[in-house]
Amino acid sequence: MTPSTAATSTAATSSTAASAAASWAGFATAEPALAATVEARFGAYTHHTLATLRKDGSPRTTGLEVRFLGGELWLGMMPGSVKALDLRRDPRFALQANPGDGTGMGGGDVRIGGRAVEVEDPEVRAGYVEEVQPPEPFHLFRTELTEVVRTCVEDDAYLVVQVWQPGKPLRTVRRA
Repeated sequence: MTPSTAATSTAATSSTAASAAASWAGFATAEPALAATVEARFGAYTHHTLATLRKDGSPRTTGLEVRFLGGELWLGMMPGSVKALDLRRDPRFALQANPGDGTGMGGGDVRIGGRAVEVEDPEVRAGYVEEVQPPEPFHLFRTELTEVVRTCVEDDAYLVVQVWQPGKPLRTVRRA
């Protein structure tokens, strides 16, 4: 199984409102315009900020690269990195796109929250290696999205916050 076929077998999932999660493909199907904007924001820069939880529950932020492949959002990490160990212990994460230079924030500020699932399947990992060619060995996590948020300024007059959660309609708030 390659990353592109992994998306087919890991389509959007939800069991209860509290644990609802979706793959990147599930989000992109539900909200294609927002997904395109979010992916473009992450694609504009190589390095982004990942927040994980330490053993004591306090937050840890670190930089990393992300990949959108085969309907999934992938997180690759060096072996034994503290962020990978954090995710193995508690899979919850928050991911912030690099805002870029200055204050322009073209496309807005985007954040993704969810759970990271470590991938051990040799076929999926081989597909990822073929596409990305990461230094080996490495940890590979597939994400399950629980929230996507975009904040931007519209018409130089409104602060606009868009919030998407699996199974719920896109919520948009405009503030003058």
